[in-house]
Amino acid sequence: MSNPTVTKSKEKSALSMGIMIQRFSPVFILLALITFMSFAADAFFQVANFINIIRQIAILGVVAMGMTLVILTAGIDLSVGSLMAISAGVMGVAATEWGVTPVLSVALGLLVGAALGVTNGIIITKGKIQPFIATLGMMVAARGLVLLLTGGLAVRGIPEAMLTVGSRFVGTTRIPQSAIVFSAVAIVGFVLLVKTTLGRNIMAVGGNAEASRTSGIRVDRTKIIVYGICGFFCAIAGFLYMGRVNSVPPLMAQGMELQAITAVALGGTSLAGGNGSIVGTVIGVLTIGVLNNGLNLMDVSAAWQQVILGFMIIVVVILDSWRRRRFD
Repeated sequence: MSNPTVTKSKEKSALSMGIMIQRFSPVFILLALITFMSFAADAFFQVANFINIIRQIAILGVVAMGMTLVILTAGIDLSVGSLMAISAGVMGVAATEWGVTPVLSVALGLLVGAALGVTNGIIITKGKIQPFIATLGMMVAARGLVLLLTGGLAVRGIPEAMLTVGSRFVGTTRIPQSAIVFSAVAIVGFVLLVKTTLGRNIMAVGGNAEASRTSGIRVDRTKIIVYGICGFFCAIAGFLYMGRVNSVPPLMAQGMELQAITAVALGGTSLAGGNGSIVGTVIGVLTIGVLNNGLNLMDVSAAWQQVILGFMIIVVVILDSWRRRRFD
């Protein structure tokens, strides 16, 4: 007969191992990647290049913060790229064609992003539609709205005041303003998740929605708020993207949803929900930034970069599934 004490000890050790893997493997992966790229690409390990990486990941980072909250509720949002595009499109068209002031144009775009995010949440919760299907529909619909709004052409002639944050640096330093925005969004996400009732509800809903409902948590409202926050963060990312490229391309941010999901998963957040962190996602975003930057310095073609990213997504999903079967 097995000793119950020994069995419980083994189970406790397995659980501790699972927690250790989830918490520290993203850091090990990032450090290993930085070490490899430092030897593989001569220009990689330089201050200027690291600043460039931070500038490149800011937009993805903002989107990934919203995606983290969504995935923690056991959901998914495939519409983040399209929400970026429609939000930025509204900002650009409002300022260049509708005669709206830059400040109000940005506010209008942020409102549109949040409203469409809330719409996602309502469709999912009140319509009882799977998040994958609901946000896939929103992805297609919002992209169509962008094409209608812009006439299929890039919006140009945007006021300089709307481009500064996405393209300029802080004072005389080499710190990108977009990196400051990313940091602020990450801090807000961290505080929201760790220090607020909403954050605790998000983790509870992702862990077990029915148990959360039984314990008095308003599950539907929590999900609607989370998708609204995600849409708002997408609008911020669209604003940064607009400044980065000095226009609003109608096909902007295509594929952003896959990068955001990959960053969240690389950061150790379980794709089944209820387990993860904002700090982990920041590490995941940095990992993707280091990978893309290193591959560019190594002259790896864009096609091969897509292949590598695709395999990363598959590996991350497999590892997440294995971790849940083995340690949960």
